[in-house]
Amino acid sequence: MDFLNAIVALSNFVIIPAVAYGSQLAIGALGVTLIYGILRFSNFAHGDTMAFGTMVVILFTWWFQSMGISIAPLPTALLALPFGILFTALLLVGTDRVVYRFYRRQKSVPVIYLIVSLGVMFILNGLVRFIIGPGDQRFADGARFLIKARDFKEMTGLKEGLAIKSSQGITVITAVIVVALLFWFLNKTRTGKSMRAFSDNEDLALLSGINPERVVLITWLIVAALATVAGTLYGLDKSFKPFTYFQLLLPIFASAIVGGLGSPIGAIAGGFVIAFSEVTITYAWKKVLTYLMPDALDPSGLVQLLATEYKFAVSFVILVIVLLFRPTGLFKGKAL
Repeated sequence: MDFLNAIVALSNFVIIPAVAYGSQLAIGALGVTLIYGILRFSNFAHGDTMAFGTMVVILFTWWFQSMGISIAPLPTALLALPFGILFTALLLVGTDRVVYRFYRRQKSVPVIYLIVSLGVMFILNGLVRFIIGPGDQRFADGARFLIKARDFKEMTGLKEGLAIKSSQGITVITAVIVVALLFWFLNKTRTGKSMRAFSDNEDLALLSGINPERVVLITWLIVAALATVAGTLYGLDKSFKPFTYFQLLLPIFASAIVGGLGSPIGAIAGGFVIAFSEVTITYAWKKVLTYLMPDALDPSGLVQLLATEYKFAVSFVILVIVLLFRPTGLFKGKAL
């Protein structure tokens, strides 16, 4: 029984949260890797793009809630998600037309794009905080849990109860659907194949008659959808705070680079590597070890390698190690 209790505790505090968080990072990293692979620059404004899209979803969610519109037991935010994607797409396409297209025509080096994206990042960060405020905003409604700890205890007779939040279940299911649709689009549609060709060899793609501006437009539209979905899922699972999305930029970039920047499969794998690393290293293992070890060897401390406040430090260390020893990542993306 103690072994089963340890498994349930491990699932509650490590496996399930890490899978949900990894799904959110994977979707976010897909947006970063698409921009790098097709537009050839590191978009430092991606975290605040996620914040903008989530903000729009929250505003529409509040509006729907005020009118009594819901899709209970699912969160109303899912109903508002298409509006968030639409406004984020308009923002990204407008930013490209006003800002990035000028530097693209000048054939500027990638570092110029990076600096410009930093400027866009600060503008978006200020805009989001000005509209919705800098504090925590909660917008989740509907059923809170798929499985409640009390019900699980009564059903199994175990001391530990398994709890799965609705937001975690929705995150994983949505991530599977989004990834499947993206890979189908990139591999099976004519537009997706032209985007892959443009990414592999721009000059050859141009000679083949591929319209670069159309490829750029479709890329921004896909990135808008990915950023809004990732940001909304993260906000539903935890809470929405604009500055948190600025901080998320580090684990998202770490996920993309660990997997191989420019590789969609790598972005997904990297998201789960980073998520499990962060959760595992910052988890206090005392409860699990108490079930597994003899009474005489029960740990007296928390058995925690790092406090949760330092979870982003885990991403940073992994990022540095990968850049030093394998800059192309696990799936051999494009070296920085």
